[in-house]
Amino acid sequence: MGNVTAVCTSPEKGTQKSNVGKALLIENYGIQGDAHAGKWHRQVSLLSYDKIQMFREKGAEVDDGAFGENLVVEGIDFSRLPVGTRLLCNDVVLEITQIGKECHHGCQIFQKMGECIMPREGVFAKVIRGGMIQTGDQMQVMKYE
Repeated sequence: MGNVTAVCTSPEKGTQKSNVGKALLIENYGIQGDAHAGKWHRQVSLLSYDKIQMFREKGAEVDDGAFGENLVVEGIDFSRLPVGTRLLCNDVVLEITQIGKECHHGCQIFQKMGECIMPREGVFAKVIRGGMIQTGDQMQVMKYE
């Protein structure tokens, strides 16, 4: 079981996301108002709160959304879950479709720290069933496929 600590969106690609506290997730689309929503396999991005905290302990000054993540969740290590894993939060069902992504070296975090955690720790998911998610909600791993 995990706890949602941040819900982040951005109106355009290539920018850091801001913690908006809650969002509507739309089936087979993503988060309403987020630039990365669409009919593709990377509708929602997730990062583990614990991994962000470890990175902060190395001296990184990063706010929620700095890595482009939509959902920050404490208590679930997403990088250990295989593609096909389903997550449940309220009525929302997400399915992990990709683990990590290539980090472009122009990334401000990479330039300052010499590394970025999104390529190895971040995961992407598609929205199987939509609904609202907000800070403080509980998320659980439903199943591995």
